Amino acid sequence: MKEKKKKTDHLLALIREGRPMTSGEQLRLTVALSVPAIVTQLSAIVMQYIDAAMVGSLGANASASIGLVSTTTWLFWGLCAAASTGFSVQVAHRIGAGDWDCARSILRRSVPSTFAFSALLAAIGVSVSGALPQWLGGDSAIRSDASLYFLIFSLFLPILQMNFLAAGMLRCSGNMRIPSIAGVLMCILDVVFNFFLIFPSRELSVGGLTLSIPGAGLGVQGAALGTGLAESVAAAITLWYLFTRSSGLKIKAWRKSPSLPTPPIVRNSIRISLPMGLEHIVICGAQIMTTVIVAPLGIPAIAANSFAITAESLCYMPGYGIADAATTLVGQSLGAGRHRLTRRFAYITVFMGMAVMGIMGVVMYIFAPQIIGTMTPVEEIRRLGVMALRIEAFAEPMFAAAIISYGVFVGAANTLVPSLMNFFSIWAVRISLAAWLAPTMGLKGVWVAMCAELCFRGIIFLIRLRGKRWMKI
Repeated sequence: MKEKKKKTDHLLALIREGRPMTSGEQLRLTVALSVPAIVTQLSAIVMQYIDAAMVGSLGANASASIGLVSTTTWLFWGLCAAASTGFSVQVAHRIGAGDWDCARSILRRSVPSTFAFSALLAAIGVSVSGALPQWLGGDSAIRSDASLYFLIFSLFLPILQMNFLAAGMLRCSGNMRIPSIAGVLMCILDVVFNFFLIFPSRELSVGGLTLSIPGAGLGVQGAALGTGLAESVAAAITLWYLFTRSSGLKIKAWRKSPSLPTPPIVRNSIRISLPMGLEHIVICGAQIMTTVIVAPLGIPAIAANSFAITAESLCYMPGYGIADAATTLVGQSLGAGRHRLTRRFAYITVFMGMAVMGIMGVVMYIFAPQIIGTMTPVEEIRRLGVMALRIEAFAEPMFAAAIISYGVFVGAANTLVPSLMNFFSIWAVRISLAAWLAPTMGLKGVWVAMCAELCFRGIIFLIRLRGKRWMKI
């Protein structure tokens, strides 16, 4: 493990020091940063998958209650991620330029700024949690559980924000390993916490022995609480490592760094993160609109839609992992003023991601019945979920192009135009098609619209990637 870290650090140093890199070294560095980042992303979605599977065993209503607010939780999650990225990209640029003092100063300013932002989001989430399920058109049978799930999620937002910030700073410094370890541990702990919090006390027979298993019997609330506790442990690990062990960013080194003015740092952060945050709002608005389109189709359709989204995430999360690596590589290369190397890393990461997600799409198509079958025993939900996954499998390579190109543009601090592209694609293509097709085709029409939109989005992102304007910082 230490030997691999040394090799990765050596390759990253080649970027900062302006030394030449062979194609093999570029590819090895990309893989070295992508693999842990993929593990991190997969662990996050596996945690959602575990929640869905455990809650799914309680019945369709419990599943639908989480599915109803899932888009809104993703909105708040995305806003926290955007706030962290606004600072971490600046750190990547400064590290690429070899200016560790400035990188540490940016980190110092980021902690109180992002914490205050997440506390405000938490307050908003708590205040709307009671009315949200009704606003989304949810059935009266699932509103109470959906409301409580979102309330608990909102209370843990400041902890989630600190985890995003610490992990983002470590990744942009080139350390993908610690966020990956923390993510895997979070996934394991989520299983443990859910096991005791979701289900009531019960007896299990193992090899002729009867074991009494304690349980809180909290159901949907237990799933939210278990996830929040697991996130808390992960946040503690990443923050501890960032502040005490990270060689260039730890607190002890802060005293050696000049204190840069806060306003310029915050302004740059807003310039980067505001388009991302607005993008999340409009995209999640579109996804909420999709939920509104799906809701009249009935509880089985709501649950199947939620399960299919969670299951598909196992396919596209490798793309987000490679996008994280792309952000680091592009950010440090541009910070070092190496434009040709920047473009090389952009192409390597995008086409690698398209290949990986293309393979994942084939796997998802073949094993769709097994994937959905682990999440619910209800036959109608399983049938609809399998149909949705098999439609979406065809869009995965172009979805990868959009995801990773976006990561490239974020590393270049070029977020406004890509955010507008995402906005146009989802609202002009996906929502209009879904609204047109759903009344006659049902849930199938919604997923056909999604597949068409993702292919369109991938094409326009590849066109922008070929240009040069995104490399100006």
